[in-house]
Amino acid sequence: MKQLWLTCCLGFAALHAFAQTPPALSAIKKEDLKSDLYAMADAHFRGRSAGTIDELKASIWVAEKFRSIGLQPAGDDGTYLQFFTMWRNRIADQSPIAINNKPLALWKEVSVAQMANKQLDAPIMYLGNAASIDTNALDVKGKVVALEANAAGINLNVSLPTWRYSRSVYVKYGLPLIRHGATAIIFIADKVAENAWEDANENFKRGSYDIDGGPAMTVTSTVPVFWVHASAKNDLQVSGANIKANLIIEHVEYPSVNIVAKLKGTDPVLSKEYLLYSGHQDAHGVRNAINNDSIYYGADDNASVDVAIFAAARAFKQNPSKRSVLFVIQGAEERGLLGSRYFSSHPTVPITSIVAVLNGDMIGRNNPDSAALLGVQPPHRTSLDLVNMALAANNEGPKFKLDTLWDKVTHPEGWFFRSDHLPYARLGIPSLMYTTLLHPDYHTPMDNAANIDYDKLKKMADWMYRTGWKVANATKRPATDANFKLER
Repeated sequence: MKQLWLTCCLGFAALHAFAQTPPALSAIKKEDLKSDLYAMADAHFRGRSAGTIDELKASIWVAEKFRSIGLQPAGDDGTYLQFFTMWRNRIADQSPIAINNKPLALWKEVSVAQMANKQLDAPIMYLGNAASIDTNALDVKGKVVALEANAAGINLNVSLPTWRYSRSVYVKYGLPLIRHGATAIIFIADKVAENAWEDANENFKRGSYDIDGGPAMTVTSTVPVFWVHASAKNDLQVSGANIKANLIIEHVEYPSVNIVAKLKGTDPVLSKEYLLYSGHQDAHGVRNAINNDSIYYGADDNASVDVAIFAAARAFKQNPSKRSVLFVIQGAEERGLLGSRYFSSHPTVPITSIVAVLNGDMIGRNNPDSAALLGVQPPHRTSLDLVNMALAANNEGPKFKLDTLWDKVTHPEGWFFRSDHLPYARLGIPSLMYTTLLHPDYHTPMDNAANIDYDKLKKMADWMYRTGWKVANATKRPATDANFKLER
């Protein structure tokens, strides 16, 4: 994909307006980053899946890391921990599905990609190959429809890893059918979907997650979406083809946790305000094996950011800033930004005292001289003041070439809406996301500590610290843009 680079869009004066060298930059060491990351992304934590004992064990390890650095606890009850409840909706194993009265084994012969509290006993309308369908010419109202998946028009480069392909097919072909009144959809797997079957299943099985009061607390969809193997095509084409199903949805409670620490500022007035560093500790746990490994270690996503936060904490501990600094490593990000949504609605410091959020997501891979900063371009930009500080910090330090495509409304990944800065930005708090972007090892066992570029990670950690030092010592807090409003 052709890249555009942000070099001097705000002008020379803006990039140098906040020039100063952070006094404790030397406290950020590559060897510490590497040691911490190998520990956090170790097989011992089994991929730190949210809601499991593995996430909780990793969270205690993070809390101990904060304590050893010398940070004060800022969670609940005088601890580093802020527990919260997440709720999961999932398809029960006792949900029978049959085609032409032939029972199908759930997750092996049929998968449920979209849940619905639904009983079906209906004929199947076979539509053919998805690429040949004109949804405007079809009368599908009230019908169960079956169609063959097709990769035509789907950008497979941004549909990686392969479990995301099924979602892309659904958005392109399934949603229009639902808008025209289809009551259920059966996708027949093509070659891409067959290759992705096990990977996609791991996501379908998990269902949906939310915290109390969230939109996914209950299943609102009335249209189930099924996937079957290519071998089922003939059964769906026969005259009188029929589906019978009774989808049972279970509602299950799990614990997750945010890890919160603080360092008091030196100024008697400004110390009442906080710069917030944000990351997440959870990854994808133990799943289907890829290359004979089933642990999804989450080294880049998101241990790379967590260890950079440790590094910033060491630097601020060595030389404190005028403002206080809050370090929040949130749980259950991979389940829908649940930890950051919870903390932003249940903050352990006054929410109005948080002057800026510096969030990171995947900062240790790809080209050594490039990175991205999300929240720079309207409508994603919360604060021009904060953007100026971050760009000045980059100019003074790592001098990354900054990609501009991923921050655009038109980018197909919509990544601004998929990391932990978002709940804070929605509140109008100046917020940025640091990243070195996706790669083919994203959400796979190959996202391991051995594949991190530690020289680049050091430069990213430096950049986040340099920005934070500016924010934490500025005379005035970064102002929220007057007309800030996200597109969705």
